[in-house]
Amino acid sequence: MTTIAIVGAGTGIGAAVARRFGREGFDVALLSRTQAHLDDLASALGGAGVNARGFAADVLDPAALTAALDTAARELGPIEVLEYSPLPHQDFMKHIGETTPDDLRGPLDFSLYGPMAAVRQVLPGMRALGRGTLLFVNGGSAVRPHPERAGTSIAFAAESAYAHMLYESLAPEGIHVGQLIIPGAITPEDPRKHPDVLAETLWSMHRSRAEFRHFAEPLEV
Repeated sequence: MTTIAIVGAGTGIGAAVARRFGREGFDVALLSRTQAHLDDLASALGGAGVNARGFAADVLDPAALTAALDTAARELGPIEVLEYSPLPHQDFMKHIGETTPDDLRGPLDFSLYGPMAAVRQVLPGMRALGRGTLLFVNGGSAVRPHPERAGTSIAFAAESAYAHMLYESLAPEGIHVGQLIIPGAITPEDPRKHPDVLAETLWSMHRSRAEFRHFAEPLEV
């Protein structure tokens, strides 16, 4: 079987995606900054019957990220699905009037250069398989910039443009690209934004291989 790599794996949507794809027989590579956190998450998933393993890497370190993905593919099997959903840092969310060029370096490293490094690492394996899926998860500011969250808005817009170009260019190779927009917070109390519901949406995007962009709920007018 093949592997799904979840970049930014946590106990919310990351764990839910791991469970959903794991039920379909995927092995799961979990990536985030802290190995102890990943080991705990992998253990919990193992108790649910999911073969998961953690590979520590910071998305702000492209070399570490690509090395972790390489190790995951060698230890678990070819990466057929990449899901990129790390939670942006709070200090990326300054007002536009207070945002300097230097303030954009972190958000762009996080939301553009990080996914670019990850995609370039996994694409050769997907091409060898003859199939693959790249899934990008973003907040509402990816399509409706917010002046109070300038860094993330700008970086998410860049990530969106990058992902959409991949969607158009990789389709002839059998590689699908999709973006899930989640306005507001991921909350178990919201039936449209419960982690399990979002994971089901991402599974459907992988299976249907249809349009590029999906919304967890409509954006407010």
